Amino acid sequence: MKISILKNVLNESIQHVSKAISSRTTIPILSGIKLDVTYSGVTLTASDTDISIQSFIPAEDEKHTIVQVEQPGSVVLPAKFFVEIIKKLPSQEIQMEVKENFQTFISSGATEIQMVGLDPEEFPVLPNIEGSQTVSLPGDLLKNMIKQTVFSISTHETTPILTGVLWSLNDNELKFTATDRHRLATRSAHLEGADGISFNNVVIAGKTLNELSKIIPDQNTLVDIVVADNQVLFKIDRVLFYSRILDGIYPDTSRIIPTSHKTELVLDTKKLSESIDRAYLLSKEEKTNIVLLQTMEHGGIEISSSSSELGKVREELDLIDFKGEPLRISFNSKYMLDVLKVVESEQLMIAFMGVMSPIILKPLDDSKSQYIILPYRTAN
Repeated sequence: MKISILKNVLNESIQHVSKAISSRTTIPILSGIKLDVTYSGVTLTASDTDISIQSFIPAEDEKHTIVQVEQPGSVVLPAKFFVEIIKKLPSQEIQMEVKENFQTFISSGATEIQMVGLDPEEFPVLPNIEGSQTVSLPGDLLKNMIKQTVFSISTHETTPILTGVLWSLNDNELKFTATDRHRLATRSAHLEGADGISFNNVVIAGKTLNELSKIIPDQNTLVDIVVADNQVLFKIDRVLFYSRILDGIYPDTSRIIPTSHKTELVLDTKKLSESIDRAYLLSKEEKTNIVLLQTMEHGGIEISSSSSELGKVREELDLIDFKGEPLRISFNSKYMLDVLKVVESEQLMIAFMGVMSPIILKPLDDSKSQYIILPYRTAN
């Protein structure tokens, strides 16, 4: 294998695929990035068995030559060193040559590097995913849907299925659901061109979705999603992102979502967020994060928290709207802040059925999102 390649393009591809490298792998070949060179370009691949990422660099684009291929071939290079050294090379052009026993020579400007490569034949073959269940959606929408749900996943490996986000597609409506049994987040979106395609119980690990989100460009790029039996493939420009689907059946969360409520408040999202943030400072000192919210006779609400060592914080907030019965309820303020960070609506509706019933949060100008937090039972 012998090539000359532009540094910035190679570096960008390396940054993409390196997100699949696990620092905890016990399989030596998986600590490397595989390079496959043909006369049409270079393909980089990395995998940790749960996710695999592949990035293709074409030999040329409309403007200029990116890769000059003198001799095709393959090699696996140690990711930790390869990722760091490429971005630190002095020249905009890099020469790479693989010789006997996969010894790899990299030169750029006056810098010369020799790396010990590994046999590419030992690298696992990527799954072959057929494209029968393929849907497309804008990248910014997918990033938003991930951001607005992934924070509610469980971090406890004792229930692996809850460490992922549930995807379901029925009647052109794609829905994400995440819960850790103390809170729940749902976000849905209407998909064009998904007629006749449906799936349920597709659960993708939260950490995988966070890595996927980093690869999706900020501009409105279309992402093609192919769902197979135990894998999902995301196609983003010249990047292929493979994810394993988590094993198991996701619990039915529809039963915990209240269909009616006795109290309904509408508040300014920013003011509520700032108020709870202040109350959280004291509540986290007690390591309980408990904040109390109660309606007041004149129509506002009071938000308060206390610490046995530091004291108390209490403030009143005006309501935009109030319907129903007076209420006094305690909740985990960190869970509430996690929701408020991702709500883009200026106003938020909070609904309650009663003191020990789930707290429902709905952005007022976004019917596609809904959040639920379980309240705390406190002594007083």
